[in-house]
Parts: sequence; structure tokens; C-alpha cells
Amino acid sequence: MAVEILMPALSPTMEEGTLARWLVKEGDTVKSGDVIAEIETDKATMEFEAVDEGTIGKIMVAEGTQGVAVNTPVALLLEEGESADDAKVSSPAPEAKAPEAEKPKTDEPKADAAAPAQAAPAQAASGGRGKRLFASPLARRIAAERGIDLSGVTGSGPNGRIVKADVEAAKPGAAKPAAAQAAPEAPKAAAPAAAAAPQGMSADTVRKMLEGREIEEVQLDGMRRTIAARLSEAKQTIPHFYLRRSAKLDALVEFRATLNKQLQPRGVKLSINDFIIKACAVALQQVPDANAVWAGDRIFKLTPSDVAVAVAIEGGLFTPVLKDAHVKTLSALSAEMKDLASRAKTKKLAPHEYQGGSFAISNLGMFGIENFDAVINPPHGAILAVGAGIETPVVEHGEIVIRNMMSMTLSVDHRVIDGALGAKLLDAIVSNLEHPVAMLA
Repeated sequence: MAVEILMPALSPTMEEGTLARWLVKEGDTVKSGDVIAEIETDKATMEFEAVDEGTIGKIMVAEGTQGVAVNTPVALLLEEGESADDAKVSSPAPEAKAPEAEKPKTDEPKADAAAPAQAAPAQAASGGRGKRLFASPLARRIAAERGIDLSGVTGSGPNGRIVKADVEAAKPGAAKPAAAQAAPEAPKAAAPAAAAAPQGMSADTVRKMLEGREIEEVQLDGMRRTIAARLSEAKQTIPHFYLRRSAKLDALVEFRATLNKQLQPRGVKLSINDFIIKACAVALQQVPDANAVWAGDRIFKLTPSDVAVAVAIEGGLFTPVLKDAHVKTLSALSAEMKDLASRAKTKKLAPHEYQGGSFAISNLGMFGIENFDAVINPPHGAILAVGAGIETPVVEHGEIVIRNMMSMTLSVDHRVIDGALGAKLLDAIVSNLEHPVAMLA
């Protein structure tokens, strides 16, 4: 039976993507694991692998087509002896289109973007009475050889189809019987409709206000749409509050110079930002209650320090996550950060490399910014905005001395972290920066 290859959900937040390039053509034979296309998500270009074997009978979505919704058929995979003319397509493929300006959202519910890449409809291959069992020829052959009852195997392929991996994971003669259908639940009362989020001025309204002026209209790409949506959500739904401190960098600057001299033969050069990452990671261990995220109706406390760092790229930004940053050396953090930043600028990061974490750092000091307030990227509990180190006169023991001072602002989600707890976290960060040797002890 012909199988529709569906647009995959390559990240938990993906709702649509761009079919950037086909790596196969009609008539090509593919097997499970073969890379057949490149898909552009909101922030990355990722490879799309086949989940079954067969022949590409028809390509239904052309290269360069934007706005292809998750689970939309993009191609047809045929078994031996089948033709594309015999197959039925469940829904029409989208036509290639140029980017459009953002349209106001409707009240219609959206499909869950966190659904599996190839969603199984109601007629999954359960083997129940009156239901057809969908399995690839290879899966049927392996099942016959191993004595596996396919009616008890759950298919992970397109439309619930049983593929090779499903059969190999099942135990011979021990496949569980098809689950009985659950009793229908009593109908629930409809929840009151939520008020529509404010959308701001429409393009037409703004265009009329600027009538007669020379303007350039810039269409939004997937990354800019995502940034706009997530940060609008953040400011509308996260109760931010802000804590401000300055740290003396003199000891850190001196210690960094000593380390870099010693590390020079290894080709390692530590940046101030590497020390900031380490200071925050250690502080999250010192104040573990602040190492937490908001999760809808509860709080998740993390054990490791997974620290995200904002990286500016053309047209937007990434926040790659340095996992287990508290246990990594400064040189390891430095090398990992350089690698993540380099791949972020070419949009080669995988979703798991820029999603997650409990805490983020946004450093604009290299641009001469003295201080600023950063917006929390959900579900993070806090983000540290770092300014430039500036020589500043300060009073110490009754005398005026010049110190290298760096201003920082901690933006905090009040649902997760209260004022006193946020103050403890920021105090720990400052202490680690001002006493870098003790931080590494």
C-alpha cells in the first residue's frame, strides 16, 4: 500500500516549515534512515530521513515551498508493483508561495506542534476487527521469520504503519494484544473562550500613517516570526521584575591574563564571557531553589546547571544551551561556546542544542552597552543582562580608587523566583566574578 510521507515536526514548537531541497527524485528507491530532503524550521535547516523503504512515486511539494504545515503530505512512497496513479492522496499539497506579511490570528485552534512527525490517525494499525493492518513488506517478512503477531505491534511509521524498527523492538511471541477501546468519556462543558491577544497595528494601518514617505517593506522570515511571537508572549504572560548589581572585574581580568598566558601553548584563549557563564552555572548550584522553570501549573527544579547564551546572527538570534556547565572547565566551556556560536551563525544547530535550560545570559558589553534589561525566554526562570566593564571611581575604606566595574541586570520570573531568592542568586554571581579562583576551587 502506498504511504504518504508527511511534513515532520522537527522541534516541539514547529507548526510549519519550508521544504528547502529534495535529495531524491521520483523513481528513486529509498530505505529507512536515508536522508531524502532538507527542511528549514524557524531557526535551522535540518535533514529529513525516510522511516520506511520503497520507491518515491510522487513528489507533492516542490522545493522552496514555504509554510508547509506539519503532517501535510509532501511525497508518496510506493511498495513494489504499485504506481502513483493507484494511490489516493488524503489532502492536496500546498503550492509554493512567497513569504507573506503576518496575518491576524483567528480563534481557531491550532494543531499541536509537539505531535510526532508522522502522526497516526484513528485508523492506526491495531489489527482490531474490521481494521486493516498496515505494515511494510520488510516488517511483515521479519515478523514471519521471528513468529511475531503484528496485530499486537504498534506502528511508528506514517499513518501508524508498522516498519522494520517496530518489529525488531518486539519480542517473538510476546507482542501485546491490541488495547481495548476506552469507554467514551462524558462530554465536557465547553471552556469559556480566551480573550484574543492584542495584535497591535495592522500593516495597512501603519502604511496609511506613513503615506507619502519612502519606506522599504521587509517580509518576516520564520525566525523573526518566532522571536516576535515568543517575546510578545513573554512580556504579556511573565511577571518580570529586575535586580541590578555591579561587579568588580579587576581580580578576574588579572586572573584571566595569567590563565591565557599559561594556556597559549594549547591554543586556548578565555574570554570574559566564559567566566560569566561559569559564574552563573556555579551560582545556580549555590542557590539551587533558583535553578527552576515555570511549567504551566507547576515549577520544575533542575539539578544540573544548563545555561543558555544569546548569540546574535543576521536577522535574529539563537540561545544555544551549555548543559552541565557547572562541571565543565573554563577551557571546555570556551571551546563549546565557540562551536555553538559558529554553527548558530550558519543555522546548523539542532533544536536540542538551543532549547531547554533554566537560565540565560545576554551580553551586550562588547557593543559598549553599559546596562540594559533583557526579556525572559520561556520557560527560563531568569536571564542576566551583562553590560560593558568600565573604569569607574569607587570608594573603598574611605578612599576613592578606580575599579573596572561591570553592570548587570537580572530579569526574574516572579512566578518562579521571589525577590529575596533572586537577590541571593545575583549575589552569588557577583561573588563568583569577584573571586574567580574561589569559584573554580
